[in-house]
Amino acid sequence: MDEVITALYAVTVHVRDIRPARKFYGEVLGLKEISYDEKSNRASFALPGTSTVLRMHVQGPDEGGRDPGTVSGILFRHPDPVAACEEIRRRGGAIANEPRGVELPTSGFVLGVVADPDGNEFIITNRND
Repeated sequence: MDEVITALYAVTVHVRDIRPARKFYGEVLGLKEISYDEKSNRASFALPGTSTVLRMHVQGPDEGGRDPGTVSGILFRHPDPVAACEEIRRRGGAIANEPRGVELPTSGFVLGVVADPDGNEFIITNRND
């Protein structure tokens, strides 16, 4: 069977206001902004260690997809999630769930959850498997 998916190109997040979103992703998370279109309320950020792009824009009235503030389940990696969450808090970001240890039968790791200004949630973990 031929592959139907060959790569992950981008993750898109709907936001209510592009200004605080750009500040959060650029200044709080420290991601590098690679494009911004003020007219269309769209911005893109590079994700370290990957060619995948994190894009965001104000959701149009007839546009499908998840409403602003309903994204979850996207995992970012950091070797020390506790320190990363503390830095995010210091920069003015919101911690939705404090970092905690998780023990599985085959591995242990730490994860915390941060939220952007709209409430979209992102996991920060040191999980490697």
